[in-house]
Amino acid sequence: MSKVAPVAQDARDRILEAACELIAAEGIDEVRIARVAMRAGASTALVHHYFSTREELLEQALLHSFELAGDERFGDEPSEERSASRALARMIEECLPVPGSQERDWVLWVELWLRAVRDPELRPVAAQLYDRYRGWLASGIRTGVESGEFGPCDPDDVADHAMALLDGFGIRALLGDPSMDLDRARSAVARLLANDLGLDAEKLEW
Repeated sequence: MSKVAPVAQDARDRILEAACELIAAEGIDEVRIARVAMRAGASTALVHHYFSTREELLEQALLHSFELAGDERFGDEPSEERSASRALARMIEECLPVPGSQERDWVLWVELWLRAVRDPELRPVAAQLYDRYRGWLASGIRTGVESGEFGPCDPDDVADHAMALLDGFGIRALLGDPSMDLDRARSAVARLLANDLGLDAEKLEW
């Protein structure tokens, strides 16, 4: 497979980023190639050079977003914190729709969920991201179990529980559910995971 020249890759990434911004701001059904081109500072001809159809552009934009999010969020071991509890608290924080780039990632993730329901070809993409997500959480949990800071448990099972909690409470916070704002979502995840790990909930509060 031939490599994309750096200048061409920069132009392609700029177009994809512009598409992601529009999807997050207005929803995937409202995105048009002309508007993506304008936002990216490119011509529509250049957009069509990289993406033959609008559907291809939108699909590749979602993949681009999740590759970047996965690399940034799930690429490293959570070893910077002084304790496994602090590391897990940070991980919880990074997986909630905090205003800014994380909230945008959540909006794009919801778009991918919806498209993957309708298009089975996209389901492996979602599964791959979930696999990285699960491995990242399980690694942090395993560190705490091995050090004795967490009680005995199966890190993979607790990671699955964590993902279910973060997705469930996170979507309610994203939707502005008045009974589940970010602070309450954060506390609920911390409380329920602390129970799995034999900890006081306050140790997982960010």
